[in-house]
Amino acid sequence: MENKKIWLSSPHMGGREFEFVKEAFDTNWIAPLGPNVDGLENDICVYSGAKYCAALSAGTAALHLALIISGVVAGDEVLCSSFTFSASANPIVYQGAIPVFIDSEKDSWNISPVLLEDAIKERISLGKKPKAAIVVHLYGMPADIIEIKRICDKYEIVLIEDAAESIGATVDGKMTGSFGDFGVYSFNGNKIITTSGGGALVSNNEEHIKKARFLATQARDAAPHYQHSQIGYNYRMSNVAAGIGRGQMIVLPERVARRREINAIYQRELQLDGLDFLTEKEGVLSNYWLTSITIDSSKFKGKSRETLRLALELENIESRPLWKPMHMQPVFEKYPFYGDGTSEKLFEDGLCLPSGSNMTDEELFKVINVIKKVIL
Repeated sequence: MENKKIWLSSPHMGGREFEFVKEAFDTNWIAPLGPNVDGLENDICVYSGAKYCAALSAGTAALHLALIISGVVAGDEVLCSSFTFSASANPIVYQGAIPVFIDSEKDSWNISPVLLEDAIKERISLGKKPKAAIVVHLYGMPADIIEIKRICDKYEIVLIEDAAESIGATVDGKMTGSFGDFGVYSFNGNKIITTSGGGALVSNNEEHIKKARFLATQARDAAPHYQHSQIGYNYRMSNVAAGIGRGQMIVLPERVARRREINAIYQRELQLDGLDFLTEKEGVLSNYWLTSITIDSSKFKGKSRETLRLALELENIESRPLWKPMHMQPVFEKYPFYGDGTSEKLFEDGLCLPSGSNMTDEELFKVINVIKKVIL
């Protein structure tokens, strides 16, 4: 009998993507821009509540452009969540700037507002006021963004929301990505919706998005010939990829609902001593892009996160350790860090479980039963 692979989070097509892609072929809009790009940008604005959007080749490109438009240059400091994927921090270094990493709070696993303000005060005292802050909404769980925005506004620091993992998540009914000066979404293949590869930059500042579109299309000046007065980038999303995105946006509410349903089933079925879930605080709605847990081996019959991961792997089930914090990464370990050990402990004890919206209930309960066998 075939032991079919259960993936952590695989692409899930909705059925109408091909209509938009076929339209691009039928009208010969294969060149980078076109009606699907315009349509997707409008769809993202309507859904997120942001006023303006630029569809781009990746979430990383969106972060990079947000930093450029924020005026970040070589030698500037940029505050950044430590507990995240490296794509959150890499664009800081692209600019020759200095990432200053901030540890997590225990509840949401996202950047700690307390440590964030502590870091700002100390950097200012050293004569190094940060230019911007990149705040990640991890695994689809919103950060304490209202308090973080208050802090950034207080010190006049540009707030960039890395909502790559959290499209569809809300705080007090407002979508993540729409609180800051900039919001960033990712449509990579493993995200809750996908354009195969791609991302978006959103803002309520029209000039910011006009600038992003200009820079993303090689910064070509308005001239009949090719003329460039500044360095640009090949960061625009193609009309074909945007067609996939338009089809995906139609089913996004369904995808969020299914991921939340999967998380609810995991929480109901895995009430095990020593196993804890990342859960919502009051006023927060997570998209639960990935259901994430921590294992306390002292209560889990001596079994660790790694014991569980390997048991799942033996059954052809993909799981993944939580992110290794940026301040622990060889490429970033030389940069400033403000922390209390929270993210290091999460990395040691945490695991992401299969959460794809195209998982069947049979596959979901296979995962659950493997976990139960490890402990019971």
